Amino acid sequence: MPNTKSAKKRVKIIKKKTLRNKKIKSELKTTVKQLLTNINEESEEAINFYRKTIKKIDQAVSKGIIHKNNASRKKSKLTLKLNSLLKKLETV
Repeated sequence: MPNTKSAKKRVKIIKKKTLRNKKIKSELKTTVKQLLTNINEESEEAINFYRKTIKKIDQAVSKGIIHKNNASRKKSKLTLKLNSLLKKLETV
């Protein structure tokens, strides 16, 4: 329980930041799931979702929500999955 005025203010600020971080993280997870479902369905819209997902990942890094190495790993995995889909579509 905060005792000083500044500690009370910090509690308010932390609540706001936590909500912002949750919102951005949730949007990121949603776009990743949408991308993965499009890849699994072998949809051509996967490229558009890929661009959106990469943008969301970069935004999360810039706001300090996820670490840059974590983002790099996510982008790498998603790129590999998208490339395998594109190879399948080329052979068909």
